[in-house]
Amino acid sequence: MIANEAVEKIVGAIKGVAGLRPATPVSPETTWLPVDWEGMAVDLTPEVVQIRLIASRLPIPPLLDLAVAAVRPVLTGTEWEKARLRLVVTDLDGAAFA
Repeated sequence: MIANEAVEKIVGAIKGVAGLRPATPVSPETTWLPVDWEGMAVDLTPEVVQIRLIASRLPIPPLLDLAVAAVRPVLTGTEWEKARLRLVVTDLDGAAFA
């Protein structure tokens, strides 16, 4: 599996976890650019797979457990299979307090 494909599958797995989404550096005036904004939330190295996230639900620890359970199978059989998974919650959406 190539890195771009892995990132796409990781983002898809994260999007399947209610209460989490990839943290993207998008501002409203740049949404027209043809860039994989969600993919920018994922960094792949042989040692660490880091995913930056925004949480929209609380509590956060159970959400991260669900994210690990969703992402680990995506990495099975790839060069990142043994990499440490680092999930970084960079922001908390106001919806978490509703």
